[in-house]
Amino acid sequence: MTSDAVDRNVPDDVRAPSAAPNIQAFFDEATNSVSYLVSHPASGTAAIIDPVLGFDPVSGRVDTKAAEHILKVAMDQGLTVDWILETHAHADHLSAADYLKRRTGAKVAVGAGIRLVQEEFGRRLDARDIAPDGGDFDRLLDDGDRLPLGLMEIEVLSTPGHTPACVSYKVGDAVFVGDTMFMPDYGTARCDFPGGDARQLYRSMHRVLALPRATRLFMCHDYKAPGRDQFAWETTVGEQLDRNVHIGGGVGEDDYVAMRTMRDATLTMPKLLYPAIQVNIRGGRLPPPEANGTRYIKVPLSIAGGV
Repeated sequence: MTSDAVDRNVPDDVRAPSAAPNIQAFFDEATNSVSYLVSHPASGTAAIIDPVLGFDPVSGRVDTKAAEHILKVAMDQGLTVDWILETHAHADHLSAADYLKRRTGAKVAVGAGIRLVQEEFGRRLDARDIAPDGGDFDRLLDDGDRLPLGLMEIEVLSTPGHTPACVSYKVGDAVFVGDTMFMPDYGTARCDFPGGDARQLYRSMHRVLALPRATRLFMCHDYKAPGRDQFAWETTVGEQLDRNVHIGGGVGEDDYVAMRTMRDATLTMPKLLYPAIQVNIRGGRLPPPEANGTRYIKVPLSIAGGV
C-alpha cells in the first residue's frame, strides 16, 4: 500500500472503511486545544490530528512537550505514524506538525484552501519564505479525498466557514470537526477571520450533521461552558442536532447568520493569533532566522491617535 492512496487490491471487507478506529485524545489546557492519535491497531498505523507546539508569548520559548507525549504513547503501542493532519491553520495554538514530521517521516496534510490563508497572512506578515502553491505541506486535500490508515480510510470533508482551509476528517464512525463547532453547550466557531463566512459555516456544519445520529464527533477545542466543571470534546450528531445552543432544534440559516455576525462583532482577537498563524501557514515550520541568526515572531502594528 502506498502512503497517499488506498490499495484497491485489498478487499472491501478487509479494508473495513466503516470500522471504529482507536482514538486517544490529548488536551492542552494552556490553549484549550485537543489533539488526537487515531489508529488502526491491527495494522499498527496511526495519524495525529491537530498537534500542539508549546509557546510562551512572554519569553518566546517554544517547547515540544505535548508532541513528545503523543509520540511516546504511539511508540509504546507500537504504532507507525503515517499522517499528520491539520483541520485548518489554527489561530490559537502553534502547530507541532513540522516537528512531528521530522521525528516520524509522516506526511503533513491540510485543506487546499490553505493557499488563500497563506496569501492573506503572508502578505500581512511579509512572509516571503512561504512556498508557492501550498508547498509547505506535503498534501493539499480536496473534498472527497481518501487517505489510507492501515486497512481503514480517512475521508476528507470540506467544511469551510470558520476559515477557507477548514476540513473535517471522517474515520469509520468518527468525525474530527476542527473548529466548525464546539460541544453542544458552547455552540459554534467564529467566522470573522479573513475568508470566514457564517453562511458557509452553517452549510458545512449541516453537511456533517446529515450523517447518522450516532456518528461520533470530536472537537478541536473546549472552554467549559457556564455550568460545566469538566472539559469535554466528544459528542454525537444527534446531540448537536438536539442541543447545540447555536444551531440545535432546527435553527434556520438566516437566523444563524444574524446571530453569528452579531456575536462575532463582540469578540476580541485570540491572544496567540499572530504567533500561531506565522507558524501554521508554514506547516508548523518556525519563521526562518534573520541575519543575526535569531528567529522572530512579527506583530503588525495598528497605529492609533497621534502615536
